[in-house]
Amino acid sequence: MKLDKYIAISGFSGLHELINTRNNGLIVKDPDTGKSRFVSTRKHQFTPLATVAIYTYDDATELKVIFKKMHDLSSELPVIDPKKSGDEIKEYFEKILPDFDKERVHVSDIKKVIKWYNFLNDRNLLDFSSDEEE
Repeated sequence: MKLDKYIAISGFSGLHELINTRNNGLIVKDPDTGKSRFVSTRKHQFTPLATVAIYTYDDATELKVIFKKMHDLSSELPVIDPKKSGDEIKEYFEKILPDFDKERVHVSDIKKVIKWYNFLNDRNLLDFSSDEEE
């Protein structure tokens, strides 16, 4: 799965696909509309999904591993609505990643992971076949 081309941008909802970089910003594409736009580094912060990991008690787990587990367990454990209560969200995530660090990983972090997974999954942008080849 190639998460390095998907970026969360502060001030924008959803995720965007990285098209090109410039020294003063990025050119990104909206996956829904297909429109490209320039986004300045002066006004926005960028988070490539490939750099995101969730703290565990031992180390950290990459987002692509968490997405894979969510996908694999989705038939017996449907993805929870991120608008549920914090306790329900933690309970769900504990089944996905049992050893996540409960002190350093907040409910808001888990909600982002769930929203990102839903965003990519709803648009059929998650491809787990490339992970099996690696």
